[in-house]
Amino acid sequence: MAALVVLLLALACTGGLYTLFAPTDKAKADETAQSLAIDEGKKLYAVGCASCHGTGGQGTTDGPSLVGVGAAAVDFQVGTGRMPAQQPGAQVPKKKVIYTQAEIDQLAAYIASLGAGPNVPTDAQYGPEGADIAKGGELFRTNCAQCHNFTGKGGALTHGKFAPDLEGVSPKHIYEAMQTGPQNMPSFPDTTLSEQNKKDIIAYLDAVNGDDTESPGGLELGGLGPVSEGLFAWIFGLGALIAVAVWVAARTAKAKKS
Repeated sequence: MAALVVLLLALACTGGLYTLFAPTDKAKADETAQSLAIDEGKKLYAVGCASCHGTGGQGTTDGPSLVGVGAAAVDFQVGTGRMPAQQPGAQVPKKKVIYTQAEIDQLAAYIASLGAGPNVPTDAQYGPEGADIAKGGELFRTNCAQCHNFTGKGGALTHGKFAPDLEGVSPKHIYEAMQTGPQNMPSFPDTTLSEQNKKDIIAYLDAVNGDDTESPGGLELGGLGPVSEGLFAWIFGLGALIAVAVWVAARTAKAKKS
């Protein structure tokens, strides 16, 4: 009887521990859904991406390695239409998106399975709640304006590259770009720009490029900064000076004849 009691106690403890630590039905369902997403993403990758990035994402001479870039990089590149690329060049431009968001999520799940990397941000990370627009403007002018212009209108870089216009870009994609550093842009991980810093920058860009935004200085000349303003001053200012000089010379010559 003693042996039987010990056996029953051991079985009860085993069952209790299993009940305590075994994954719940929801966890199992999430795991199954994630596995299915990875499988579907792998199929999409084989058709649309493997020719440039390699069959296992290891990269080729036509495309970089995708191991460790994370889901955020895929969501940005494919979600903005930059990938798949139409042709090689100094920089891949934004174009029409050819995948649905569900397919993009599946591709992102597969690439994320190849190596750890930045995750797709949530609404709370890039939403306007709790953002400091003034701080965002300061951060943007310090870290981004050199390429994107101080209101995010974009600008030319060297060797045919360019910083794109940020007007109309979704907050999620701006956040992902700061996370992953696409193409010629440096990355700004949380150790460089915190989650709050990124939120502040996004809020600033929305404030200066919103639909109801008016330039406080009048005609903004495209918001391109000192290049366009300087050109305007040079042409019209110098033109006015030349006109005045011609008028003075004509008046002087007329006075001498009199």
